[in-house]
Amino acid sequence: MLNTLRNTTIIATLTLGSAVLAQDGPYAPYAGTTLVVNFPSHPHYNAAMEVLPQFTAQTGIEVEVDMLPYLDMRERQTLELTLSEGAYDLISYVVFSKADYVYADQLENLAKYFMNPRLADPTYDAGDLIDGYVQNIGVAGGEKGYLPGPTGSLFGLPFGSETSVLFYRKDVFEKHGLTAPETYDELLDLACRIPELEPGMGGVASRAASGHQASHALLLHLAPLGGRVFDDAWQPRLNDAQGVAAAEALKRIVDCGPEGSSAFGPNEAANAFAQGQAAMFIDSIAFAPTFEDESRSTVAGNVGYAMHPMGVQRASQTGGFGLGIPANAQHKEAAFLLMQWLTSKEGDLAVALAGGNPSRFSTYENEELNALYPWSSTFGEALQYADPDWRPIIPAWGRINADIGTTMSQVLTQNLDIQEALDGIAERTRALMEEQGYYIWQ
Repeated sequence: MLNTLRNTTIIATLTLGSAVLAQDGPYAPYAGTTLVVNFPSHPHYNAAMEVLPQFTAQTGIEVEVDMLPYLDMRERQTLELTLSEGAYDLISYVVFSKADYVYADQLENLAKYFMNPRLADPTYDAGDLIDGYVQNIGVAGGEKGYLPGPTGSLFGLPFGSETSVLFYRKDVFEKHGLTAPETYDELLDLACRIPELEPGMGGVASRAASGHQASHALLLHLAPLGGRVFDDAWQPRLNDAQGVAAAEALKRIVDCGPEGSSAFGPNEAANAFAQGQAAMFIDSIAFAPTFEDESRSTVAGNVGYAMHPMGVQRASQTGGFGLGIPANAQHKEAAFLLMQWLTSKEGDLAVALAGGNPSRFSTYENEELNALYPWSSTFGEALQYADPDWRPIIPAWGRINADIGTTMSQVLTQNLDIQEALDGIAERTRALMEEQGYYIWQ
């Protein structure tokens, strides 16, 4: 069902006022247009819903939102983007959909919109956007096909992007004279020491369920420990020493975690931390508001925030959502104006103050935001190390990801030998990559 963002009395009045004030401005040709956008059910997009009426008031462009759970959203987009004329003018897509949509020529290249002086806001300041987010969600066709480079193009903008950080129980750490772990050695030591210090409490709550959750959990540790899924020649290297170290780290965390850890998805792991069943949690910044909400968390007021621990390097994950214009959209220019407004300094700050995830460095530096949300400054610091290459965003990734997740679940629940498991993933991945043509030039 479409949730129409209209307040008949207030918006109609403000729209008329803005149309009079800006009758020759950039929005005037599009006043009265109704955009249909597709958003996920997600805290960031709940915040965006609160500020969309401001866009309508300023521009006269109305917005209807089809808000769906993520999996339903992806299924709907898979259908809509193949039609000659789609229902959506603007979509939100999760980061690993980028490869599928760009490869199928289903997203607009944004160059022509940013080249158009009637559309491109000269104060937009794209250099203020968080680099890792832009690269992760928006760029395709450059290095490795999904990173920036001389041949790269921009197909989307970050909106609701996330990175990984460490949450920890300040009261528990203070009680035992502990400090937040800076390194993986410290993290893995505390992961199994906490249950000894606090019987009944797990060390780290982590996602680990079979499927892409277990894969995500492995990759959470792979880049900081110096690993990658592929080398520069697309040969799988998940089974090298760094890959084994990452798998061992995940198994230690799950073995010393709260009861039932091996079946946790992200929400179950977050809930375990929120209900006091674990002393630490490493995952997305998006969970912070939940942990400080007394109606949903028993640890509110006792949560500390720190950067993702360092292995051989700092390398927090990048993920979450971005915005793109479907190639079959009906109102592409007006959709670009909405995308630009939402990701502008004004829009980004407004959404962040409403509880969303900033996409700009300047937003994380905002004093009002940092006063309102105590975790904000730490997250801004962590973004210096956000790694856009922690997983390969290629069309074949869905199948590889599923294989990693299923196999790692066997490691966590059936004690499958780690080296044997990773060797099997590498062998199957290489066969898939050969099938996909990655070695034809070698």
